Amino acid sequence: MSSESGLEGIVATSTSICSIENDVLAYRGININELAEQASFGEVTYLLFYGYLPKREQLDELQRQISEQGKLPSSLIKLARQFLPNASPMEWLRTAVSALSFFDADAHDNSAEANLRKAIRLTGQISTLVAAFDRLRNGKEPLEPKPGKSLSWNFLYMLTGQEPDEISVKTFDVCLILHSDHELNASTFSARVTAATLSDMHSAVTSAIGTLKGPLHGGANEQVMIMLEKVGDTSKAESFIRDALARKDRIMGFGHRVYKNGDPRARHLMKLSEAMGKLKGDPKWYEMSLTIDQVVQKEKGLLPNVDFYSASTYHYLGIPTDLFTPIFACSRITGWTAHVIEQLAHNRLIRPRAEYIGARDQHYIPMDKR
Repeated sequence: MSSESGLEGIVATSTSICSIENDVLAYRGININELAEQASFGEVTYLLFYGYLPKREQLDELQRQISEQGKLPSSLIKLARQFLPNASPMEWLRTAVSALSFFDADAHDNSAEANLRKAIRLTGQISTLVAAFDRLRNGKEPLEPKPGKSLSWNFLYMLTGQEPDEISVKTFDVCLILHSDHELNASTFSARVTAATLSDMHSAVTSAIGTLKGPLHGGANEQVMIMLEKVGDTSKAESFIRDALARKDRIMGFGHRVYKNGDPRARHLMKLSEAMGKLKGDPKWYEMSLTIDQVVQKEKGLLPNVDFYSASTYHYLGIPTDLFTPIFACSRITGWTAHVIEQLAHNRLIRPRAEYIGARDQHYIPMDKR
């Protein structure tokens, strides 16, 4: 019995939700390029949950449920006020999602029907949790989602208190589509492992959020923005990155364990970053990103992944840097919950083995002889 570091190349389960084959990412068999260019996040959410694209009335009903059930219990807001001095957004999100189970009538029902209701509920609640936390820490009262509006529209509204423009809503919608699912990534695997024990939906999602928090997974886009802020100006970008490479520093947002010829999501985010830079009259964040991209490709042969251009895109949308990873969760909740439902439909406890590499044939030594 031998092991593969990080389970690289190991096929751990089968799924009909998402595929990555020959560098093509698809949700339920539909190429991510088609979805990013033509679909809405609401349509993609329906696709992940139900397995097919919705008709207009089905989409409207799903969006109605998401906005209606995105409201938070008042006691949870009180809890947030207590956490504010010390909590980071991801710590708050991890704890709040776990606490939401106390208020969920379906919390202990693990049927497929109840889990679908919880999936829809959590999709609405997580975006409200993220926006509410940011408003509270800035001395503002949280806002509730408005009925009849998309999740993207409502998130930007709940975050800023202003009705967002169509371009910002569309940009954010595409960002959510691109992050909705990604086969058996680390956080989705965590969710499925937890669900496989016949634990509950909230526990599985809490496990996923804890996994997403790490800088090698969801936290990478935050690190990209921190790097851009350190660079500060396009004229300094090339020398900054060459110095970092000379020190053998890790440049976040490049390379991918699965894709060999580039992350297909990155090109969409690159276009969004460029377009938003022009719209805002502040192209430097895109231009810095482009320079860094060119240098890293030339010197290391590494291509950008989904995290790299999402950083500048979110920045243009006015989103605080430490909310980048929670926003990842606002999107990936759809994939996580779809995978939990799929796992439970054909469940088997996930229990891999480990290759033992420690000492052998050892013996107990009495205390007085050690």
